[in-house]
Amino acid sequence: MKTSIATVTLSGELPDKLEAIAQAGFDGVEIFENDFLAFDGSPVDVGKMASDLGLAITLFQPFRDFEGMPDALRSRTFDRAERKFDIMQELGTDMVLVCSNVSQAALGGIDRAAADFHELGERAAKRGLKVGYEALAWGRYVNDHRDAWEIVRRADHPSVGLVLDSFHSLSRRIDINSIRSIPKEKIFIVQLADAPLIDMDLLYWSRHFRNMPGEGDLPVTEFAEAVASTGYDGYFSLEIFNDQFRGGSTRKIAADGHRSLIYLADQVRRNVETPIGVAMPKRAVVKGVGFVEFATDEDEAAELVAMLRALGFRKAAVHRSKKVSLFEQGNIRILVNVDPAGFASAAYAVHGTSAYALALVVDDAGEAYGRALALDAEPFRQPVVDGELEFPAIRGVGGGLIYLIDDKSPLGRFSEIDFEQVADDSDSDGAGLLRFDHVAQTVAYDEMLTWLLFYTSIFDTRKTPMVDIIDPGGVVRSQVVENEAGTLRLTMNGAENRRTLAGHFIAEKFGSGIQHLAFSTNDIFATSKRLRKQGFTPLHISPNYYDDVEARFGLAPDLTERLKADNILYDRDEHGEYFQLYSGTYGEGFFFEIVERRGYRGYGAPNAIFRIAALKRQMRPEGIPKDAM
Repeated sequence: MKTSIATVTLSGELPDKLEAIAQAGFDGVEIFENDFLAFDGSPVDVGKMASDLGLAITLFQPFRDFEGMPDALRSRTFDRAERKFDIMQELGTDMVLVCSNVSQAALGGIDRAAADFHELGERAAKRGLKVGYEALAWGRYVNDHRDAWEIVRRADHPSVGLVLDSFHSLSRRIDINSIRSIPKEKIFIVQLADAPLIDMDLLYWSRHFRNMPGEGDLPVTEFAEAVASTGYDGYFSLEIFNDQFRGGSTRKIAADGHRSLIYLADQVRRNVETPIGVAMPKRAVVKGVGFVEFATDEDEAAELVAMLRALGFRKAAVHRSKKVSLFEQGNIRILVNVDPAGFASAAYAVHGTSAYALALVVDDAGEAYGRALALDAEPFRQPVVDGELEFPAIRGVGGGLIYLIDDKSPLGRFSEIDFEQVADDSDSDGAGLLRFDHVAQTVAYDEMLTWLLFYTSIFDTRKTPMVDIIDPGGVVRSQVVENEAGTLRLTMNGAENRRTLAGHFIAEKFGSGIQHLAFSTNDIFATSKRLRKQGFTPLHISPNYYDDVEARFGLAPDLTERLKADNILYDRDEHGEYFQLYSGTYGEGFFFEIVERRGYRGYGAPNAIFRIAALKRQMRPEGIPKDAM
């Protein structure tokens, strides 16, 4: 796949945009006219910048309100076109994008428009240039790519072709199979954009809410498959209008865009015989969470270990060469790393005690790692002692680590190879915790799309609809990445301000990361009883909650009393029931959760406001120093 991106997609000045686009790995760039006009340099300067960075200028855009103008205005449109051609030749690009006319002065008629394009094609051909015609979804007379194609067909000029834009076609729900009959040589370029499904004015939707393929809800993959079926092998270019992107990190958004195109090409290759894209392993199947690793120091580790023991974990092993302890319960493994050297120590220095690493058990660690690198994930390596395992690893949320392990290689026996078993001196026989139910990662809201795309492109997962979580200090946007089997559930919580619990966590931890771990049990009441014997103090839930939940769900009074006595939250959906028990906060907002699912498929979102309010009552008040509490 030849990849391109429009400069309008990114924030920053034109030189910054071009550098970010090149660094992300794109082959080409569309120069948006406003970016050029705001640049204090000549077209030749822009062309040289792009060339020096190894970027082809795929087109110059847009040329507006051209076709179908009345005679009094028609000559002026051709004069404007000639000036565009002058700029293009200085830029070093051979194609201009003409979008369908929206002017109130425009006249309808396919033959009239075709005649205009034939003449424009004649003028372009004299300069060795091409004209691509695009149907805007809100065009006055032409708002359907099928009509745009008919105009191009009737124009019957080799220098005039079609520009296909996924947003314009998909937002109007046009049958994409109509693309399959268009000759590939008449498709001059393909522009791609996704978007969340929102019922609003098409122009406003397009100008503010587009996002990268795979980040929204439109069938962009099916659109690209229809294009690929024609044999088209030209540029696939991103044209994204998004307020969040315009204010975001230029380099990060460019990197997201490149990843989205690589992932799209991979999906298309698996369904259509096409030369686009490169071969890579399929999305990795995740069998479960292998372990979560905390970075801390000797002093702060004591409180963390005390909390783990109260939850029924026992110390099972110690690392052979590092100061790392392994705690186990059921199929749950927690590592506590107090080693003064290595990445964990650096993570602790920046973020304090944190769950900085997550290990995923996949079907094939080598293939998963290869796919991750093909999708621009950042690899991680650090020296290991001879005889110890080197885990394939990539950088994840907040700069933390994702280790990849499997059961078919020695990686699956890391606790035997890298650790020495020890006899735990606690008398705990556990609390009935079985496995990780889900891992909750808190990120800045403007990072959510980045990490949703990251997880869904590398791993065989899907994203659920976004949910608004009400915090007394604001709203947190929550979205889940999960697989069909339920062996991987990642809740992504996007914070927009530091007054929320999630925002406080990010601010105090100096970045995004894992904010809570949820463990599953088959009997939450039995688990609660065993936890109390081990000194576990549950999060106190307001008694007012239980009066409401009884009335809302019609619970038997004795069940309500059991819930209240153990501070257990309750929810129900069409599939079953859900029970939640929380710890208090550790550090600056980290906590543990215990859940029991009885067929339930959600994550207790209706209970979040009550849980958050209870957790915030334990937090250090804003402005109070840490050592004053």
